[in-house]
Amino acid sequence: MDLFDHSPFERLPLPDADLLLLRRIALSASPDALAERLIADTPWRRESITLWGKTRLQPRLLAWYGDPGSRYRYSGRTLEPLPWTPLLRQLKDAVERASGARYNSVLLNYYRDGRDSMGMHADDEPELGARPTVASLSLGAERKLVFRHRWRKDLRPVRLPLPSGSLLVMSGDTQAHWKHGIDKLRRACGPRINLTFRRIVAPVR
Repeated sequence: MDLFDHSPFERLPLPDADLLLLRRIALSASPDALAERLIADTPWRRESITLWGKTRLQPRLLAWYGDPGSRYRYSGRTLEPLPWTPLLRQLKDAVERASGARYNSVLLNYYRDGRDSMGMHADDEPELGARPTVASLSLGAERKLVFRHRWRKDLRPVRLPLPSGSLLVMSGDTQAHWKHGIDKLRRACGPRINLTFRRIVAPVR
């Protein structure tokens, strides 16, 4: 029987993907209050990225937390995990209860306003293993996650609004067939924190 049968998750009808959306996860405080705590307490970093021979700063801030040894290669850099904080452990426990999966690391992205964004990519790094499960928790301002199929040009991009307190679980063949990202906005937009919980199965050496 499917783990998510009779659950509050909605199964999203994307071909070649396994996407489940929980519009409001049970948390220890309001999503906006949690976002404010994370913004204030996280040692944010702004990393550079090299594309097509040009190096530039990424248009958002990030932080990487996890179990000891859960190194992660991200945008050409290897990130050493910070130790879990009590708040992040609480959030991890809530996400694990809701999704039925186990995670040993989390990438935090801080979108300060509508000018911050994330380019199209897939979470398909070798250390995540084949057919990884990635659980994406959104706190703060609503943004749209854009999905584009990697091979099929007949499929139009899908723009999925992610409200504060929502949990999106991407598993199965999703990363093999789809890329996703966050576009810049022309209108004013408040801050957003996105936490993508992962399981490192083959740590970077």
